[in-house]
This record gives sequence, structure tokens and C-alpha cells, in this order.
Amino acid sequence: MTTLAQSDTARQSALIPMITIGILFFIFGFITWLNSSLIPFLQIICDLNEIEALFVAFCFYIAYVVMALPMSWILDRTGYQRGMVIGLGLIALGLVMFVPAAKTHYFSIFLLAQFVMGSGLTILQTASNPYIVRIGPHESAAARIAVMGLLNKAAGVLAPILFTFLVLADFPDVSKASVDAMAASDRAVLVAEMANKVITPYIGMAIAMVVLALGLSRVNLPPIREEAPSDAPSHESILRYPQLILGAMALFFYVGVEVIAGDTIGLYGSSLGLSNVTSLGAYTMMFMVLGYLAGLVLIPRFVSQSQALTGSAVLGLIVSVLLLLSSDSSTAIATALWGWMGVPVVPDSVALIALLGLANALCWPAIWPLALADLGKLTARGSAILIMGIAGGAVLPLAYGALADITSLRSAYVILLVGYGLIGWYGLVGYKKRSW
Repeated sequence: MTTLAQSDTARQSALIPMITIGILFFIFGFITWLNSSLIPFLQIICDLNEIEALFVAFCFYIAYVVMALPMSWILDRTGYQRGMVIGLGLIALGLVMFVPAAKTHYFSIFLLAQFVMGSGLTILQTASNPYIVRIGPHESAAARIAVMGLLNKAAGVLAPILFTFLVLADFPDVSKASVDAMAASDRAVLVAEMANKVITPYIGMAIAMVVLALGLSRVNLPPIREEAPSDAPSHESILRYPQLILGAMALFFYVGVEVIAGDTIGLYGSSLGLSNVTSLGAYTMMFMVLGYLAGLVLIPRFVSQSQALTGSAVLGLIVSVLLLLSSDSSTAIATALWGWMGVPVVPDSVALIALLGLANALCWPAIWPLALADLGKLTARGSAILIMGIAGGAVLPLAYGALADITSLRSAYVILLVGYGLIGWYGLVGYKKRSW
């Protein structure tokens, strides 16, 4: 009876932290995957080429490198909970900065706002991911992260749809090509109207972040307990753990291929002359949601965390090869995947970019527990190292853009083969290493 009572108490004590962190993961997804809409939108507003537009993602994700260690120092001094409040405040500040950016159309202000929001998400991610890993048994950590990921990617489905509805509802047929074909005076009027549509939603989101920060400051989040590894003191260098360093490298390539799939689909669709390209990212997120649902069922009951990671990498390689060989004139794949639901279909190449979301879904929840295994009191520092791996979302999309300038937008997706290959190696071999 005592054991059952203790079990019930443990579940109840974990419920409030899980709900709280779940709300934060929803925010991560919503803010992050707004980029899939912002990139083609700002390409029109600021008259950008493809590689310039991808700097929107670069400035957002590079904050994870620049700010990861400073934010971990803040967490050491404030604790996880107050650090999360600071992160929400930074996100609110970045959202407010979109107002002067929209008024002036200065691309530099948009980029600075992206960096500030990325900095806020850095401290939130550094604090919240160890919570999810440590709040229950290690073997089911990937399943818990999959629950958080489900909320994250559900927000990712919602974000581009809401952006398109709130910002572009009055401009249903707008595209980069149609705007470029306008007379200069007409284009200036249209761009000003489109930019002004951003202001109200972003102010609303900023207010929501402030309200959430105030609420989070009043929630009682229990501290997570850590134990030092049996063979290492707490002051040991974090660099001596290959499972962590190699995990950060795997995370670097995973976030890179994930951002390429989610954030370039709009640019690729725009190059084909498709309209409403700001909503295309929802297709990628839809498949990620399906992948996370599969993770909840499969991990750890039927497949281990490492097997899920390896399988995801293999699927990513297969879809990437099909993408490189695909057609822009056929819609057979999209029709088979979602045409039966009455959802508008897209060319096969675009459908395959979206399908990469299924391959990407389980990489994040599998890498985190594998990389943080056996770190004990070094978990917070290990989390900061993994957060720095998110820089792949800044670097690889720019590499994709550079390749696209040399070859073509579709041929540049060859970079995905490198990313998925290295992710697969970590899932097979790299995570097992405990010494160099």
C-alpha cells in the first residue's frame, strides 16, 4: 500500500512540471516554425534572393551557439525556473521588435529580432530538456520527449496556417513572381500593406509571452536531482564524454536537415510559382506530428531509442534520394499522401520535402537521452553543449543556399545525404562510446 501511495504521489508531483514544460514546448514550436512562413514572406517584403532570405533562419539559430554558454551561466545563478521566465521575456522583446521592422522594412531589424527570440529560446531549451530527460526513467525518456515534441510540432502545423490566415488572407494569390512583375509604385503599396499585417499578431504574441512569464514565476517547479557518474567528480571536463560530443554533432546535422525541410519548402514552392507558399511548412510539420505519434507507440515498447534514431536516418536517406530524382510536373505522391483528404496537392518534389518531416520526427527525442546518459551532475553543462548543436539550423540551410546558387534548388538537397548518414552512424555506433 505504501509503495502504491508513493507511486501515485510521484505521478502527481510530475504532472505539473510536465504540463508546464509542455506549454513551453508548444511555444518553442510556434515561434520556431514561424520561420517557415517568415522566410518566403520577408523575401517579398524586403526583396531578397534565396540565400539572403535564409539569413532569417541563420540569425535565429546562431543565437543557440552564441548564447548557449552564457545562458547556462544564468541558469547556474537563477535556477531553471527563473531562467525560463527570463527566456520568455526575451522572446517577448524580440516579438515587439517586429513592429519597427515592419514599419521601416529594414531587413537588419528583422534579423536582430530573430536573434533576440533565438536567445530567449536558448535559455528555455537549456532548462527544459534536462527536466524531461530526468523527470522519469531513462529508458522512457525518448517517449517523454516525444510527447513534448508532439506539442512542439503541432504548434509547427498551426503556426504557418495562422500566419497565412492573419497576415496574407487579403493577398491569396501573392507570390514572389507576381510581386516582381508589378510596377514599382504598385509594389510599394502592396508591400506596405503586407508588412503592416504583421504588427497586430506579433504584439499579441508578445503580450501572451509576458502573461506566461508571470504565470510561470508563480508555478512551483521542483528541482531535478542529479547524481554524479560513479567514475567522475562533478568538476570533470564535459569534453571527456564522447557520447555527448558526438551527440552534439548528430544534433547539429539533425537540426540542419530539419530546418532545410521545414524552412526551404516555401522557397522551393515559390520558385515553382505556387501561391500561399507561407503555409507549405504545415505539410512538413504534419508529417512530424505523425512521426511523434509513432514514437509514443513504439518507444521503448517495440524499438529502442537508438533503433528509432537509426531507422529515422535510413528513412531520411531514402526520401532524400527520391527527392533528388523527383518531378515538378507530377502530383502523384502528394495525391497518394493527402489528396484523399481533400487537402490541396503539390508537386511531387514539394511533397517529398514535406515527407522528410516523418524522417526527422524521432531524431531529437532519441538523441537527447542517448547523449546525456551517464552525465549526472554534468547534465546542465551537457545540455548547453547539445543546445549549441542547434547551430546546424543556422549553418546547413546557408550551405544549402550556396549550393543552390551553384546548381539548383532541388540539386542542393544532396546535402541531406551527408546529414542523415552521420545521424545514422551515431544511432548505430557513436552513442555507445564512453571513452575516446
